[in-house]
Amino acid sequence: MVNKDNYFKALVENNGQFNEIDLGEKIGLNEEETTEIIAQLLSEHKIEYVENRDCSYSIMKTRKRKASNNG
Repeated sequence: MVNKDNYFKALVENNGQFNEIDLGEKIGLNEEETTEIIAQLLSEHKIEYVENRDCSYSIMKTRKRKASNNG
């Protein structure tokens, strides 16, 4: 989905400056499309909900797994 990829890229570049709906409108999406894309990104664990920011969502940090050394 092109809109989802474009929104995700915009979210990365946004860095919390615009709220999520305004960010969607900035790239040509309406509120319904933006909300649907946010739901998809949440379900894919690409973004997470955060409080106390202009934008309520941020990019999920990838967690590095430690390789266990047995032996």
